[in-house]
Amino acid sequence: MSLSIDQVRKVARLARLELSGPDLARMQQQLSAILDYIELLNKLNTDGVEPLAHPLPVQNVFRPDEEAPSLPPDAALQNAPNRVGDYFGVPAVFSDEPVSH
Repeated sequence: MSLSIDQVRKVARLARLELSGPDLARMQQQLSAILDYIELLNKLNTDGVEPLAHPLPVQNVFRPDEEAPSLPPDAALQNAPNRVGDYFGVPAVFSDEPVSH
């Protein structure tokens, strides 16, 4: 499937890309080649082929999520640059003033 320069220009605009004349011509060739390959893949008989989310067998490698005691506030906040009670003090999102207690 061959794309026109106008189609490539439209795709570039949608992708917010500014392409020069030579870049448009190169993208026209490359995008057309990609679409030709997809057409070739669409002709393959995939009857009986199970859909895959990943080509390799994948298994969960994480440990089970188990409840465990957390750090006490003093240990968790010992290096906090600004502590407000049992919380980290951070600047307000909509203000330039620092948080203080």
